[in-house]
Amino acid sequence: MSGHEHTHGAPAAVTGDAGSSSTKLVLTLAFFGALAGGVLAYTYQKTLTPIRKFAGERVELAVKEVLGAPTRLDTLYLVGDKLSKTPPTGVDPLEAEKAFIGYNDRGEELGVAVEEASPGFSSDVHLMVGFNAKTSALTGFKVLAQTETPGLGDKIVKDSSFAKQFPGKLANPLKGDKNPTTDPSTVQTITGATITSKAVIKVINKAVDTWKPRLEAYAKESGK
Repeated sequence: MSGHEHTHGAPAAVTGDAGSSSTKLVLTLAFFGALAGGVLAYTYQKTLTPIRKFAGERVELAVKEVLGAPTRLDTLYLVGDKLSKTPPTGVDPLEAEKAFIGYNDRGEELGVAVEEASPGFSSDVHLMVGFNAKTSALTGFKVLAQTETPGLGDKIVKDSSFAKQFPGKLANPLKGDKNPTTDPSTVQTITGATITSKAVIKVINKAVDTWKPRLEAYAKESGK
């Protein structure tokens, strides 16, 4: 064995300055991450209020349009399979399924308005549908949302003569025909937009078929 012994020292420890710099970097990144998250949350909350307000006003305007400008509105929320004057627990009233009942200044019921949707040609067609819960006679409809083909499917919005056919028609069920008709349960579809026209009819029938039994049950239970 050689008289010269070689000793291997332990690896040099990380200096205090290097460790401190790493900690500062982590803390800095965490701080700015939290700050950015806070700013986004604040911005979202500030934006949410006017959006909710706009959504509520938009719905209210549609309700008043399809019910003929009622002077009073009552709201009934779907709780389970029944209607109630109070929304379901833990559910945003704006998001809850509901029916609006409109009255004139003499307290007479003008009709019921509900939201409903069904597929059209290239998008879902969302409507506010107004009808008489006792007779199934329509008071009107308002398109809330659709992205149908411009110049064709969007005629359900732009062609006023199409919408004017509906008040007074009976949804028991409502039908569509390409020819002019005087049948109380049939409307004329739009030339070149037959699929979208029929989607409107489908939404209306769905609204009446779904909500009429609920409203009848509520009226019976409440003695109205």
